[in-house]
Amino acid sequence: MGCRSRHAQGYGNRRLSDDQHKPATRIVEAGRRPEWTGSVVNPPVWRGSTHLYADSVDLARGRPNEDGHFYYGRRGSPTQWALADALTELEPGAAGTVLYPSGVAAISGVLLSVLESGDTVLMTDNAYEPSRVMAKSLLAPLGIETCFFDPLDVEGFAALFTDRTRAVLLESPGSLSMEVADVPALAAIAREKGAISILDNTWATALGFPALTRGCDISLMSLTKHVGGHSDLMMGCASAGDALYARLRLKSQALGLVVSPDDAALALRGLRTLGVRLDRETASAFGLAQWLSTRPEVAHVLCPMLPGAPGHDLWQRDFTGGCGLFSFVLKGSDPAGRARFIDALELFGIGYSWGGYESLVIPFDPARTRSATSWPPAGWNQDDRLGIRLSIGLEDPEDLMRDLERGLEAVGSI
Repeated sequence: MGCRSRHAQGYGNRRLSDDQHKPATRIVEAGRRPEWTGSVVNPPVWRGSTHLYADSVDLARGRPNEDGHFYYGRRGSPTQWALADALTELEPGAAGTVLYPSGVAAISGVLLSVLESGDTVLMTDNAYEPSRVMAKSLLAPLGIETCFFDPLDVEGFAALFTDRTRAVLLESPGSLSMEVADVPALAAIAREKGAISILDNTWATALGFPALTRGCDISLMSLTKHVGGHSDLMMGCASAGDALYARLRLKSQALGLVVSPDDAALALRGLRTLGVRLDRETASAFGLAQWLSTRPEVAHVLCPMLPGAPGHDLWQRDFTGGCGLFSFVLKGSDPAGRARFIDALELFGIGYSWGGYESLVIPFDPARTRSATSWPPAGWNQDDRLGIRLSIGLEDPEDLMRDLERGLEAVGSI
């Protein structure tokens, strides 16, 4: 019958052989159930808002609220179910995955699932800026307080909990300044205090940091980035164990959140090459980070994969992979020089996303969005504050290096 016949099991059941397969194999196999693919390799794109019942008896019987049962288009079809199933199989310890129409929607959907009026959430001070915006614009009006904390201060973390603290939002590495937190230690403290730990795991994905097995309760990602991989879709996801997955699913349905089957198909296509793209981008980024660390125009390279860089020891201990996103800081405090650097680049687009096949660059200044930590960090020359974030794509790294050299030469030009 071939290998496909081994996959004919019930909806929601993890295949017994999954734990024996390495990640690269799971990326290829995950979500490709024959009841969803039929006689083709990929699940077809099922477009439809209305799902029909056979008769009145079928309608009265109802259908379970889980993937694999047609009910109404908002609950998905085989295209969305296959993507959610594949993401679950790639996240060790997950019972299920909820899809959201963007990464920000995943963050807000998760927070609204675990927090109620009167609760407090601890949020890492290096969080993605839209997460910080949520604290004021979404959570505060609902009576939910946000307390920002230094992600590197494990000893002081426990003292921040009160009897109202219900959740902790982590992000490691930080998507701008690249701090690597001791996530297992912070998650263990949160669990001891009775709080739910949530990790924005977009940087590493489950391939590079299996968040649930490292102690986190919920792992979320912006699928717009690495999983999509081609800068042509917006989507997010959150994976969790049984109880929390059920809460996430019900809240998402109550909010009316749904992703289109066409976008789900694109995400599934991107997922199949996730491993090889991450390997290539990581290798290129590592080489460019090494080269930048030798340049006289550069004060600091913020790339945890780089020996000697901030957070490298924790990255080496906890992570099994990396990605193409890292930052560096120019020497001095000349915004015009930084602008000349960016404008001189020819291969790097100027844009806020990352994880696509193309390289991108943006400037950043964390000082304006910090409340529990400072920028520049203690011990740095306080004039060295101008950050530049690079997302390394699939171009030849030698071409990217020449492009960056052109930009560095422009920093000092007038």
